[in-house]
Amino acid sequence: MSESKETREERLAAALRENLRRRKARARGGESAAPAPREDVPSR
Repeated sequence: MSESKETREERLAAALRENLRRRKARARGGESAAPAPREDVPSR
């Protein structure tokens, strides 16, 4: 059980980092105004 929790936390951490990077890039104007495709974590 703890192994699956760790992998879930790793996925969430990676998603948070990617979202933050995307938001920073958009704030700097480095990305177009079109919304980026969402990469939601699949609910299980």
